[in-house]
Amino acid sequence: MIIASAEYLISSPDYTNCPVPDKPEYAFIGRSNVGKSSLINMICNNQKLAKTSSAPGKTQMINHFEISSLKDNHKPNDKFDKWYIVDLPGYGFAKVSQTARRRWEQMIENYLRKRENLVNVFVLLDSRHTPQAIDLEFVNQLGKWQVPFNLAFTKADKENQRTVAANVKAFLDAMRKTWQFLPQHFVTSAEKKQGRDKMLAYIEQSYKEYFESDEQE
Repeated sequence: MIIASAEYLISSPDYTNCPVPDKPEYAFIGRSNVGKSSLINMICNNQKLAKTSSAPGKTQMINHFEISSLKDNHKPNDKFDKWYIVDLPGYGFAKVSQTARRRWEQMIENYLRKRENLVNVFVLLDSRHTPQAIDLEFVNQLGKWQVPFNLAFTKADKENQRTVAANVKAFLDAMRKTWQFLPQHFVTSAEKKQGRDKMLAYIEQSYKEYFESDEQE
């Protein structure tokens, strides 16, 4: 998949304010400071697309980006595929009031459970760390809500590969205790663009399946 353009579209306080659900949508979420904006920018090959910050909790709304990708890599003048990337607030939460936290939680839950064109959620996990309870709780919640998701392990360049591999295996092993089938996972580095091609290939395939399922219905 070749991305031709990626543009910020809108920030919404609730799923009801989001753009018309007429395009496949891929959401990104993770604990605060997991490298979400950097990963989105890496995938779109645009370092200024999603705003990055060293301060956790920067993202506080549902942020939509409209992506145009070439239908055929060998036909640059062919029509574009159009889809959305969605940057969601982190579920680890920065130091905010209980009222703000509850508002964020409700906003995220409503979006994940009610957004009809949501194809997949990429749950971001910091590959430098062993399994965190909050991450396991979140993916288990997605399972209960029957929300499709994959795992993206971030910052793989910040640690030696043996440690990264061990942490990835540990998280998947922890999931195996309660999950019969594991989701697809990607090991990524925003700096080295590791995992980009595999994530885009997944998006391209699921994009096609999205419209094929519509035709069958």
